Amino acid sequence: MTADGDDVPRLAIGLPVARQVYGPGEHAQILDMARAADEAGIDTLVATDHVVMGERFDRYPFGPFRFSYGDPWLEPLTTLAAIAGATRRVRISTGVLIAALRRAPLLAKTAATLDVLSGGRLELGVGTGWQPEEYETMGLDFDRRARLLDDTVAACRALWTPGATTFASETISFDRIWCDPQPTRPGGPPILFGGPLTKRNVRRVVELGDGWIPIMGEPADGVAAGTARLREALAEAGDPDRPLRVRHSPPVVRHNGTADLDRTLDGAGALLEAGATEILLPLGAFVSEAKEAPSWVTELGRRWARLW
Repeated sequence: MTADGDDVPRLAIGLPVARQVYGPGEHAQILDMARAADEAGIDTLVATDHVVMGERFDRYPFGPFRFSYGDPWLEPLTTLAAIAGATRRVRISTGVLIAALRRAPLLAKTAATLDVLSGGRLELGVGTGWQPEEYETMGLDFDRRARLLDDTVAACRALWTPGATTFASETISFDRIWCDPQPTRPGGPPILFGGPLTKRNVRRVVELGDGWIPIMGEPADGVAAGTARLREALAEAGDPDRPLRVRHSPPVVRHNGTADLDRTLDGAGALLEAGATEILLPLGAFVSEAKEAPSWVTELGRRWARLW
């Protein structure tokens, strides 16, 4: 049983990025994998984000950056829209979307439209990103990225309420603006904030969000400590029983140089005990060719079902 009381924890697949799995001319085959995931009982398909790429990979704060400029990064909301049209039940999510690179009214409109057309299957994992170039290319101040994220999400939440909306912040304000269609869920799709649990990120989860995506490589004890901190903050805010979403990946275990699915899944239990409610496995760590992806996803669904 998971920390939030569900008998069967959610299982997510991280969509490959750049040249992982899908080579030139093969990216449309991601829809074949998505259909297989839909049939296999996978809960969520997760797309990550880079709008543009600069050349300063030495700025990447989490170790060596495994990709290069010139690698194709599919725009996540567009990708998820195509997946939604090809599937019927699997959830679609970003993880993470650099939300502030999209102006709030357009992001609110795009997300609500995708949510409505997918039958309420959208959720958004959001974060600030790490590249100054992405902000500079969009005419935004990288040093204000935290403020921009706060204001973008808060403005979207405001626009996802019925009727004329008025909102004021440091970076965006509007008066009596209508943004329709409204999302299927009151207040908009679930939002998970990615990154370390700084004081600011804790406040974001409590005031604006539905959950947390720990930083890549966060061990189980760090997830447990973070989840406890969020629970405490929710209690202090007078909302101790609010459901808390936590999506995280177990370490990919390799055997003879190859990613071992069973041994990797063995690490899921510790994360679930620590407070994770959804386990994410990156497709690109286990599959190297597009033609292998649908069968691998089908087998993953079978193995996950046997675990629970």
